[in-house]
Amino acid sequence: MTTVEPVRTADPGPSSPTAAESSAGDPAAGVPLRGWLALVSVAVGTFAMVTAEQLPLGLLTPIGGAFDVSEGAAGLMVTVPGLVASAAAPLLPVLIRRTDRRTVLVGLLGLMAAANLLSVLAPSFTVLLASRLLVGISIGGFWALAAGIAVRMVPAAYVGRATAITFGGATAANVLGVPAGTLIGEFSSWRAAFATVGGLGLLVVAALLVLLPSLPATEPVRLGTLAAQFRNRAVRAGVLTTFLLVGGHFAAFTFVSPVLQDVSGIGQGMVGPLLLVFGAAGILGNFLAGGVVGRDVRRVVMAIGLLLAAVLGLFPLVGTNPVGGIALLIGWGLAFGGVPVSVQTWILRSAPREAEAATALNTSVFNLAIALGALFGGLVVNAASLTAALWTAAAIGLLTALTVWRVGRTAP
Repeated sequence: MTTVEPVRTADPGPSSPTAAESSAGDPAAGVPLRGWLALVSVAVGTFAMVTAEQLPLGLLTPIGGAFDVSEGAAGLMVTVPGLVASAAAPLLPVLIRRTDRRTVLVGLLGLMAAANLLSVLAPSFTVLLASRLLVGISIGGFWALAAGIAVRMVPAAYVGRATAITFGGATAANVLGVPAGTLIGEFSSWRAAFATVGGLGLLVVAALLVLLPSLPATEPVRLGTLAAQFRNRAVRAGVLTTFLLVGGHFAAFTFVSPVLQDVSGIGQGMVGPLLLVFGAAGILGNFLAGGVVGRDVRRVVMAIGLLLAAVLGLFPLVGTNPVGGIALLIGWGLAFGGVPVSVQTWILRSAPREAEAATALNTSVFNLAIALGALFGGLVVNAASLTAALWTAAAIGLLTALTVWRVGRTAP
């Protein structure tokens, strides 16, 4: 997810800092080429992680057909890693304590690569779900560490640029990774798409082993610090907003491929290119929200909830042909593109002195919302229809706007 610049923390441990950390207080200090290459490698790792998490979204139909399971059941490939990642995000930083972050990061990327290769070889849907569980562990742990690594790699004057590079991989994954994986699945097979992501993960592991320096742990995160965030009313409101927006979105977006085919009458071969259009609209939505969220985060979040409600509610009515479906898909991308920067701004303003703990909590809820949204959407699809899932997601968007309106002064 998109983040704003995190708060810099000092390393109280006995280990010697890296060269970049030693010069962090000197704005004139430069960053060697190897340092920038290491950051780019982490960004490619971010790209691979987000692509691995969301890859099944465009492949539900062929995977369901291969294992003779319904599209609702196939949606568990999104639910399982989301649930696991929601637990791993806050717990893994506590469990690894002072382990070198370079070692942990490389291990998590290696686990993701192995999980995707297991998906390629999966003889049954049960084994495929087991591989997705491993993906969830790697995603949750990776997101908990990546931002801190970016900050520690460069002097203070370059922190913003380094963070943008690192998390630019997430945006690129939404725009290029998932659509590219979908296209690979359409032109070859869904197993080839998983193999490609796994191979990319192995390349990133090799790059990090060469380029990333040792990164001794800073002050370890404790469970008490995470639990304390629930006593902050503004953080609680922000976490609830994140859960509703993300959960509602994924209750419908998990099934975007069958929605475009069955509701809008668009051929399967066009799903990949249209997901690329969705991602491009998401980038624009991110920049539009980022330009105004600093003035009034509450109104921006309310507007996003209302726009999602309108787009998803109209889909079964106006999106019943290719033109209407594509137009609404673009509006959908614009709306959801503003979600990460908006909810992250809310969280950081609510807990400026405990930004790392509050962000870890919100990251956990973000992933939990992906999992439960996909699960709930799958239940609705199986019990009713794709149209019912769209209208349910629209109702959740409206509920989000009403919730933010009711919290009033609690918003930062």
